[in-house]
Amino acid sequence: MQTNWRIGSLFGIPLFLDPLWFVILGLATLNFGVAYQEWGTVTAWSAGIIMALLLFGSVLLHELGHSLAARSQGIKVNSITLFLFGGIAAIEEESKTPGKAFQVAIAGPLVSIALFLLLRFVSDIVPDTSPITVMVGDLARINLVLALFNLIPGLPLDGGQVLKAVLWQVTGNRFQAVHLAARAGQILGYGAIALGFAVDFLTRELVIGLWIALLGWFGVRNASSYDRVTTLQETLLELVATDVMTRDFRVVDAKQTLRSFADSYLLDSTAPEVYFAASDGRYRGMVAIDDLRLVERSEWETQTLQSIVHPLTEIPTITESTSLADVINKLENEQLPRITVLSPAGAVAGVIDRGDIVRELAQKLNLQITDAEIKRIKEEGSYPPGLQLAVIARSTNL
Repeated sequence: MQTNWRIGSLFGIPLFLDPLWFVILGLATLNFGVAYQEWGTVTAWSAGIIMALLLFGSVLLHELGHSLAARSQGIKVNSITLFLFGGIAAIEEESKTPGKAFQVAIAGPLVSIALFLLLRFVSDIVPDTSPITVMVGDLARINLVLALFNLIPGLPLDGGQVLKAVLWQVTGNRFQAVHLAARAGQILGYGAIALGFAVDFLTRELVIGLWIALLGWFGVRNASSYDRVTTLQETLLELVATDVMTRDFRVVDAKQTLRSFADSYLLDSTAPEVYFAASDGRYRGMVAIDDLRLVERSEWETQTLQSIVHPLTEIPTITESTSLADVINKLENEQLPRITVLSPAGAVAGVIDRGDIVRELAQKLNLQITDAEIKRIKEEGSYPPGLQLAVIARSTNL
């Protein structure tokens, strides 16, 4: 369920706010407002809210840097969201090469560094006695910290993405690179959690310690998510159509009448949904039940199945060796309920639908899923919430 609020768009990229963003907005306003109290109450709190908004404006420009770098490579950016821990750009696909992945990863920190240099220049030309000088100087330092913090080498931070690109270039294996960068992120995250508790214990600074620990928890959680998604991508490439397909179909005589077919199969509640017609030892095509409705009932007695079959050359098919990632992409790109698998000889070897895919992945990855859930997936033709196979498969093949 979408709980984020859309506030507009930038360069055609939708912008969202997570409701928890207002928590950090309030804390940032409090921080700056207290720091500027020497300017007077009204001025201090006004400057506080302005600085809090400028802080998130900087975060937004940082994420826009990633987004525009990705778009320059032809990659779709679904949204930018501001949330409790900053911002995140929802980039749909992985870059095709380590070099391009590096460009997307480094773009955000480069924007923050550019903002730091620009704001430092502005602070140097504004009179020292002006509150604006202090605010601009503070905002410059914030952007420098934002850049340096994000360059810490562990996923999900930008530095982790940079590390991933470098390891990808060195090892030639994108999946191994992500696993290593995610492991670095997990180690750093657990370190941050320990540091947060240490700060709390040694200095009694509960808010600061808790915030560091929360950042560590966020890092561990997202690094683990990268690791799981990468394992899923590897599995999608290891499995092929023959591993997933079922023989949940029936081969019928192409020479029988439509009436005979309807009486023999359509009234049987246990009959499969998919039928292929054959005659003289050869597959003639798929029988689409809906096509029966296009034929007058008076003609069912004389017209044969051969007249309504869809030849195998005209229906969506794949080979037994097609990777599961390609199967998912074909199902989604062409919005198919299922797809037919052909043997090297051109015969029907099996069929695959989304339920078959989820069942095999659940077994392979030791995921818990019930037969009732599989049945619902087959009937609805959609994947379970949280299992974004369509998105994951799209970025699996390079």
